[in-house]
Amino acid sequence: MKLFRKILIANRGEIALRVARTCLEMGIETVAVYADADRGALHCRTTDEAVCIGLSYLDIDRVLDAARKTKADAIHPGYGFLSENADFADACERAGLVFIGPPANAIRQLGSKIQARAIAAAAGVPIVPEGASSDYPLLVKASAGGGGRGMRIVRNPTEMDEALASAQREAERSFGDGTLLIEKFVENARHVEVQIFGDHHGNVIHLFERDCTTQRRYQKIVEESPCPAIDEDLRRQICAAARKVMSSVGYVNAGTVEFLLAPSREFYFIEVNTRLQVEHPVTEMVTGLDLVRLQIEVAEGRPLAIRPVCTGHAIEVRLYAEEPAHDFMPSTGTIEAWRAPANVRVETAIEVGTRIGLNYDPLLAKIIAHAEDRERAVRKLVYALRTLEIRGVQTNRDYLIQSLDPGSPGAVQPKMFRGLPFRYRNNPYTPRATAALLAKPGAARGNAAASSPMPGQVLRIAVKEGQRVQQGDPLVVLEAMKMEQTVRTAIPGVVKSILVKLGQVVGPGQMLVEVSAEENT
Repeated sequence: MKLFRKILIANRGEIALRVARTCLEMGIETVAVYADADRGALHCRTTDEAVCIGLSYLDIDRVLDAARKTKADAIHPGYGFLSENADFADACERAGLVFIGPPANAIRQLGSKIQARAIAAAAGVPIVPEGASSDYPLLVKASAGGGGRGMRIVRNPTEMDEALASAQREAERSFGDGTLLIEKFVENARHVEVQIFGDHHGNVIHLFERDCTTQRRYQKIVEESPCPAIDEDLRRQICAAARKVMSSVGYVNAGTVEFLLAPSREFYFIEVNTRLQVEHPVTEMVTGLDLVRLQIEVAEGRPLAIRPVCTGHAIEVRLYAEEPAHDFMPSTGTIEAWRAPANVRVETAIEVGTRIGLNYDPLLAKIIAHAEDRERAVRKLVYALRTLEIRGVQTNRDYLIQSLDPGSPGAVQPKMFRGLPFRYRNNPYTPRATAALLAKPGAARGNAAASSPMPGQVLRIAVKEGQRVQQGDPLVVLEAMKMEQTVRTAIPGVVKSILVKLGQVVGPGQMLVEVSAEENT
């Protein structure tokens, strides 16, 4: 067993701070890396050393060079970026560095949703049926990666071509792999995942389940443990199925097995995340374990010798810079005031003066409450959300409060499942195209101009000048924080002028395309 002296953290923001905190407690030196856009960021000022790696956190050569120059023993990838990149894990090994995560072959086998489905099926675990072309609704999703990127619900054949193209583009940008998988979409299902740990001595254990059903844009915003919809018998079945999948490949380090739980109580394997999850603090709160410490100790060669116990109830919400009232559009700006609530756990890297731009995910903070039971945890978390102070960007705080406490003023009552606990919602976000049409000043009567609903970059122009369009046809596809938004025409007519160029950065309200509502079009 080798004890690490120095760990390079190949990530940014709150997860970089989270890993650094555990390293400090363990007496391990830390090295931060930062892209040019993050110069002076909090995670760079918290570690023992910090190294600039240029434009991107995905530059493997620059990350490894930083590790060599600082004489690090190991690299912790956090989540996102390089955390599920098998080539990066291989490169670390070739460079004589320990990758704090699963081996490259496990990432390759399980990181592909297509291969992972085959592994689960071979282990006797039920999987979501593949989607037949006539069996709508269907779910199109990226085979590589996670985080909701490259996922689209298709409810009729007319939506398929655009969904495939859009999902493929997003998957290629996010994961460098545009391979797609089409599954039957299970209506009104809960999203339940099991935290798994494996060591180098053949031990594979579970640390109970998390419920991550409340989502927007296929990304989780509320996570909790234990799942309020399952009993002990179903919990044993789901956790045993997760262990089967991971044991079948000799899994090592932290990983998560994700399932869909249908209202019928049938559950289906959907994918594996071969990394630490964003929502890992929920599991830490109910088990009392430090999962980052476990990751490091497993990577050092220590066997897992724990018998986890689940105590109480924990709920986490993700505070995002976004506008729920406008299709969850990302919000940009500079943090003018920030005061975190004192009665809960808060994981964040923002401070007064932090600039929230378009380069990275709009996650501002994770706020986690733990109490004896679910009702008390909800009360604690709602109070925390109401008392936190943040100014400078729009946030989803009120939306989170309403999700947790439907009795709040202005709350929309959540869709309930028969027999499931009060206050739980299934809210998968189905991408809705924006038709933000404003009258262009001075435009002739009957003309309309489609404007940008958010700050972003022009990813694709779907029309040409002089082209006839029908109501709802796509005009421009924008990208902000790795999310796509399609701007459509609200009127039939002819494209009179295209006011932007491919790759151009646009602001909210900026006019993109002018459509002339000619007669007989």
